[in-house]
Amino acid sequence: MNKNVLIVEDEERMREITADYFRASGFSIFEARNGREALEILKCENINVVILDIMIPEIDGWTVCRRIRNDSDIPVIILTARSDENDKLMGYELGADDYVNKPFNPKVLVAKTKNLLMRTEGCLGNTNKNYDIYKNGIKINKKSRVVRLDGERLDLTPKEYDLLVYMIENERITLSRDNILDNVWSYDYFGDLRVVDTHIKKLRKKLKNKSSYIHTVIGVGYKFEVV
Repeated sequence: MNKNVLIVEDEERMREITADYFRASGFSIFEARNGREALEILKCENINVVILDIMIPEIDGWTVCRRIRNDSDIPVIILTARSDENDKLMGYELGADDYVNKPFNPKVLVAKTKNLLMRTEGCLGNTNKNYDIYKNGIKINKKSRVVRLDGERLDLTPKEYDLLVYMIENERITLSRDNILDNVWSYDYFGDLRVVDTHIKKLRKKLKNKSSYIHTVIGVGYKFEVV
């Protein structure tokens, strides 16, 4: 897989081991010891995915994640030695795509990264050659992951994009929060279900006059329906 991965980790040994596993899988590696170095690399290099430790010096991981999301939709996997569910919720609210607790198996991290990149590029589960979705002013090109609202391109994070596509493809079906987590996040998530509500709120805001297409089903979850 010829992709550029930025590993942001202040523990040198951990960073080196992680980098070695990614290189063995065909990735090109960029390394940063702190948040300042990470942001400089992101300005200068074409990075495809960021492996981001939270507890890093100079500029912490939360701030780095926030700045990444202000400028781009680069996939971000957060690393942390903490298991606090509130930390996980914060990470997802900032736009992180996955969350891995230390200690971790580097092989699993590489596998998660490959899967995330394939989903981000629209390569998983798409055997249909017609990648476009049209729904009352919403146009989605699944190959390029570009979403347009009445002709205007929307700036969606990877999770917002996945959430929108999943809901449209299950139009008029009531989806529970658990169901959304299982299918959009693509792995078991045992944290606060409010992460779904947070992403729905942000997605509605970006859909503007089409926000009413996402209906709240009280006590259950949400459904996409054009009325």
